[in-house]
Amino acid sequence: VQLQASGGGLVQAGGSLRLSCAASGRTFRDYAMGWFRQVPGKEREIVAAISRSGSTYYADSVKGRFSLSRDNAKNTLSLQINSLKPEDTAVYYCAAARPRTVYRGTYYVNPSEYDYWGQGTLVTVSS
Repeated sequence: VQLQASGGGLVQAGGSLRLSCAASGRTFRDYAMGWFRQVPGKEREIVAAISRSGSTYYADSVKGRFSLSRDNAKNTLSLQINSLKPEDTAVYYCAAARPRTVYRGTYYVNPSEYDYWGQGTLVTVSS
């Protein structure tokens, strides 16, 4: 599967953005998906993840502000980001994980569990 992330930009603190990840192929529904972010000098960290059945996970730092959803009919993963903070500034990556279990409710939080990555989209939050 090929992933194309978009929606990043420059926004003031307190603002909102909607990141999108378009996936190619007809098997999008068979992948668990996730959004990660990375700043220079730091490891890539999980932001949010969603299972094949739609179960979601959020990092503590984004709970209540970020909302992850998937549209299997449109092969699209979306991340709504509200109440942005300067510390949210990073390159955001979407990723897809091949199924490792028949249980569709599994999501993954480690970068090593993902098999495909988008190119990243930069989110810059000014104070």
